[in-house]
Amino acid sequence: MTKSETTKTKGADYDAVIIGAGFGGLYSVYKLRDEQGLNVLGFDSAGDVGGTWYWNRYPGAVSDTESYVYRYSFSGELLQKGRWKTRYLTQPEILDYMNEVADHYDLRRSYQFGTKVTATHFDDVTGLWKVTTDKGQTVTAKYLITGLGLLSAVNKPNFKGIDSFKGQIMHTGAWAQDAQLEGKRVGVIGTGSTGVQVIIATAPIAKHLTVFQRSAQYVVPIGNTPQSAEVIAEQKANYDDIWKQVKSSVVAFGFEESTIPAETASEEVRNAVFEAAWQRGGGFYFMFGTFCDIATSQIANDAAAGFIKKKITEIVKDPAIAKMLTPKDIYAKRPLCANNYYGVYNRDNVTLADVKADPIAEFTPTGIRLESGAEHELDVVIFATGFDAVDGNYTRIDMRGRGGVTMREKWKDGPLGYLGMMETDFPNFFMILGPNGPFTNLPPSIETQVEWIAETIEMMEAKGRVSIEPTEAARDEWVGLCRTIADMTLFPKAESWIFGANSPGKKNVVMFYMAGLGNYRGAIGAVKDGGYQTMIFDRANALA
Repeated sequence: MTKSETTKTKGADYDAVIIGAGFGGLYSVYKLRDEQGLNVLGFDSAGDVGGTWYWNRYPGAVSDTESYVYRYSFSGELLQKGRWKTRYLTQPEILDYMNEVADHYDLRRSYQFGTKVTATHFDDVTGLWKVTTDKGQTVTAKYLITGLGLLSAVNKPNFKGIDSFKGQIMHTGAWAQDAQLEGKRVGVIGTGSTGVQVIIATAPIAKHLTVFQRSAQYVVPIGNTPQSAEVIAEQKANYDDIWKQVKSSVVAFGFEESTIPAETASEEVRNAVFEAAWQRGGGFYFMFGTFCDIATSQIANDAAAGFIKKKITEIVKDPAIAKMLTPKDIYAKRPLCANNYYGVYNRDNVTLADVKADPIAEFTPTGIRLESGAEHELDVVIFATGFDAVDGNYTRIDMRGRGGVTMREKWKDGPLGYLGMMETDFPNFFMILGPNGPFTNLPPSIETQVEWIAETIEMMEAKGRVSIEPTEAARDEWVGLCRTIADMTLFPKAESWIFGANSPGKKNVVMFYMAGLGNYRGAIGAVKDGGYQTMIFDRANALA
């Protein structure tokens, strides 16, 4: 903690409070504390740094972004020190990397770990944020920055009889460190990105694995091959050009997105391109590196989907299982990739249960019973049911802005948010990866947002500004723009967490800016360069 350091904000305990010690929180502490000399305090409910990667320690956890661009770009020294052996980083490798960053910049001294923020209230009289924790403490600050995580508020369905189950129940986002899966009868509920990874890792070690699938998925190979010292050296030597491309691209995954439409290509050309991508590996590459219109053209989408469906029938030996694994909707969710996912179902110790056709009725003391009466005896149940994505953590904390307005009230019909970083009536409040931010590889988007936030705070301090918040008109225009862009794609036509479909009772709303990182950087840069004309400065206090 840094209470002894000088605080520039009169009457406040700290200049800024930062919630979260993941990629966003750590970089925020560095930018505000080390570069701007502000007195900051960070909170995280975890025992140490890592954010999402601290909690998601399930077997098989791996990034689907290539190693050389799943990291910070701001420090050339860190980039050259980077170590990796394969094309993609595993969870332990990512956590080690984040610990190295925290060590390098001595970031832990500004954090209070094992501490959950329960309430953040803006004080209309003092113009400060009051941040309360589960330890019973309350601190005040001028600025509040939240790095709560895009995918961190776990979504765990409450099935009938769940408390009667005598075995172990876990969510992949809150993994039990004492979990033992070897030789056990394991059930996995959910087949999204996390589910696919844990299924592949568990099948070889479990006595029996039962997969409870609600929606069949399009899964391409990940292609996680070893990387030679020569390739890594070349990547490090070309980082200036690599990051320039990443930050001007659409998905920021380190490859050049295709400019060739599949819609006008011959079937022979399409299949050749898809086959090359299948052999190369990478989910985002298959969707965005092969052709430019898979996410926008139904013809192109059908071609990509058809190619994957054909692969399923070739890989899966049992035609009935292959049919169950074949998706019925369009190829327009977050693109998945994994090592030989469909081949898992050729194993004798793996059972696939279609819980859309035969839903889970209840948990029993010994397992799970389906509506048909079929029972699956289990020792361990793993919920790979994802997260209350994007806005979940914001509505679970008691967040109140001007006049006591709550974030729950603001977002009762779905999350809003300006530029993915701000909200009306919440002065000096900045979200990292808040609603309606870019849909990309996350570290470059996080850096983009943290740098914009830091520059905005620097401007505020230089000009002696008291508060900043977006106008309602600007916020509504931004949300409308995000909806317009999303509707130009096929993504809204699929049931996906991208639009909140995985959380019961959650409305289907736009939650991302889907025009790419390059365009997003241009849009937020224009706000800054235009003198923040979409903002209200030093608004009179609601109680004045």
